Amino acid sequence: MTIIKVPAVLRTQTNGQSSVEVSARTVGEALRTLVDIYPGLRGQVVDGEGELHRFVNVYVNDDDVRYLAKLGTEIADGDTITILPAVAGGDGPVVRAG
Repeated sequence: MTIIKVPAVLRTQTNGQSSVEVSARTVGEALRTLVDIYPGLRGQVVDGEGELHRFVNVYVNDDDVRYLAKLGTEIADGDTITILPAVAGGDGPVVRAG
């Protein structure tokens, strides 16, 4: 089994689960299984074409899949997939209380 770590921001879609075990041979299969189990993740992890959402980073054992075979990256039992949504920020106005 492969463990998929779910970040806190997405746990409302997984009934609070911080990790989900799946059986898969590639990252793409693992993520498809995840969104089949928790359909609310579909638009947040993958886009309408089934590709990784552009604001989501996915790692297998600390290696970014964008630099491997992306969704075709092979996984094995005991591997860990980590989903990290990108966080955007900026220099907006500073609001001071009081």
